[in-house]
Amino acid sequence: MTVHRRSLLAGGAALTLAACSSSKFKTYNGPEVTRLQVVKNRRRLYIFNYKELLAEYKIHLGNNTQGPKQFRGDGKTPEGAYVVDRRNPRSSFHLSLGISYPNEADRAYAAALGRDPGGDIFIHGDRRPDDPRGKDWTAGCIAVKDKQMEDIYAMVRTGTPIDIHP
Repeated sequence: MTVHRRSLLAGGAALTLAACSSSKFKTYNGPEVTRLQVVKNRRRLYIFNYKELLAEYKIHLGNNTQGPKQFRGDGKTPEGAYVVDRRNPRSSFHLSLGISYPNEADRAYAAALGRDPGGDIFIHGDRRPDDPRGKDWTAGCIAVKDKQMEDIYAMVRTGTPIDIHP
């Protein structure tokens, strides 16, 4: 079995990710990921170990980028404090990490207006051949390239906080 190593350079630290050449599942043995941060207007996902930036990725968002997700079908990416609440190794989008949207406040807001808040928001791999083109094409998720998703999937554990900013 051949092992390939890739390094992510961030904040002066080198992180090592290893994988079998034919597998999308990598092994991560760097510092613990303690927080994710998304800044929508910068189209960036930042991965931290406390205050140390471990990695940074360019992202694609929901097809309606202005404002927070409020209702099913609005095409918006949520804004607020969430956690990674599940892992999907069989995602239609290569691999995916679930985000705990909707939270209690999201559900209450939608309910007050008699609407469904939606759900199934993920960080996931790249688009399928039949998905629309353009920089923001998801239905509200956060997308990265498949190889980047392999790194993120290896690094991030269930329960990791994620803050999503406008």
